[in-house]
Amino acid sequence: MSAQNKAIVRRYFEEGWNQRKPAIMDELIAIDAIDHDPANPGVSPGPKGQKELLAKYTSAFPDTKFTLGDLIGDGDLVAVRWTVRGTHRGELQGIAPTGRQVNLTGIMIARIANGKIAETWSNWDALGMLQQLGVAARAEGA
Repeated sequence: MSAQNKAIVRRYFEEGWNQRKPAIMDELIAIDAIDHDPANPGVSPGPKGQKELLAKYTSAFPDTKFTLGDLIGDGDLVAVRWTVRGTHRGELQGIAPTGRQVNLTGIMIARIANGKIAETWSNWDALGMLQQLGVAARAEGA
């Protein structure tokens, strides 16, 4: 089961995000799936919320590309370490396009139920993104 669950998470990133296929979210995300991400509070449940996130970030960073690191499966849980790169070409939460590239890391844990992502917990370098865009100060010596 762990290999199948890891394949679902891999498809989420590869097909959903890297290939820009929002329709895949209907196949991979449970209708009532919950996304726990402190950088994106209030995401709508299910495929709708994931499509909203995909549109939000790929319109701001149209060349978004995720690279997956470790995928670790245990029972109904899959943990993935990822890196994402993109160029800020569109508005993001009131931040006008800067033309700057960002390179961020993050981790997501997904719970799989009935062959779909039912719940996720994400933590990624949102502050680093703002610093790389030049809208947040870097710590001295960084």
